[in-house]
Amino acid sequence: MCINNAGSVPTGLVHSSARKQRSERSKVQVHGLITRRRCDEKIEKDIELKNLKLYLENRSIIQENEKLRRKASLLHEENLTLMYELQKKFPNLDRVSSPLLLDKK
Repeated sequence: MCINNAGSVPTGLVHSSARKQRSERSKVQVHGLITRRRCDEKIEKDIELKNLKLYLENRSIIQENEKLRRKASLLHEENLTLMYELQKKFPNLDRVSSPLLLDKK
């Protein structure tokens, strides 16, 4: 009995049901694409933000490095000047046998 009734389903109902399923599928696909795009945009913004933070941190490190390099250069020049003054004041002192150097060892 049920089989006979199933065979007599009007064709208009079958087509509208199929159209509805296709419509729902396309809505899901479009919604999925929009969701993926939003997700991709969020990921891209996160990456850009991290990149900017790393860039700023890198610039800060480079600036600090330059300051330390200048300071080291000034200390080196000061050291050379002091060594020159020491040699001028004590010309007979040998650097290896210097009491100052022996005390530091």
